[in-house]
Amino acid sequence: MQGSVLRTLVVDDEPIARHILREELAEVPGIQVIGDADNGRTATELIGSLRPDLVFLDVQMPAGDGFEVVRRLSALPPAIVFVTAYDQHALRAFEVGAADYLLKPIRQDRLRAAVERVRAAGAHGLERAESLAKTVDAATGLAGRRRIVGKKGEEYFLLDLEDVVAFRAEGELVWILTTQKRFLATQTLQQLTARLEGTAFRRIHRGALINLDHIRKLSSLSSQRWLVTMTNELELIVSKRQAHTIREVLHA
Repeated sequence: MQGSVLRTLVVDDEPIARHILREELAEVPGIQVIGDADNGRTATELIGSLRPDLVFLDVQMPAGDGFEVVRRLSALPPAIVFVTAYDQHALRAFEVGAADYLLKPIRQDRLRAAVERVRAAGAHGLERAESLAKTVDAATGLAGRRRIVGKKGEEYFLLDLEDVVAFRAEGELVWILTTQKRFLATQTLQQLTARLEGTAFRRIHRGALINLDHIRKLSSLSSQRWLVTMTNELELIVSKRQAHTIREVLHA
């Protein structure tokens, strides 16, 4: 991101505030304002369609405040700089991964400093995604267990663990399987198994880690062999070594 043009979205429910911020941003090198929004719903839609690098986001707005906008984003979000007349939201803003927090009226030097902070923090997409997943989990008190990062093409997505049916290894790759889609995992199956200890996920053989809550059907193949059918129609055979996992399900 260093030295590149930052495609920027301005979000504020006050027309005058949007106009002033646009004028101030016009004085900052390397900024291209590509649009603006006056409420949370429109902001979410524009972030999804325009894919800005940077969003200056008001906190208090109709149709979803600034924090609700951040929660709605599933793909790797842009850098967020919160802009508000109130200072009591600053801690929460940084907890959800904001790059900076500006108080109105915005001074030109603080605006430039915020932009430079965004440039300096323009890390690799995976690092940003992992960092955001941790801050979202920390803010919700779930300590790294609620969100997981998946990759599709060149984009990174924050996935809710409850939507994940299984993790499946294919050679060096590990796939995250949901009911309709699949994403590349950013961790090995061994790392995922350790991270998800104590959750609904169980290893059923060396190449699969499944969500017990997504089991649709269990079929006995022999005294120690089971066929598991998941909610996405994925069928997996449980290894003899992991047969105890199925016994846990049957006696739950």
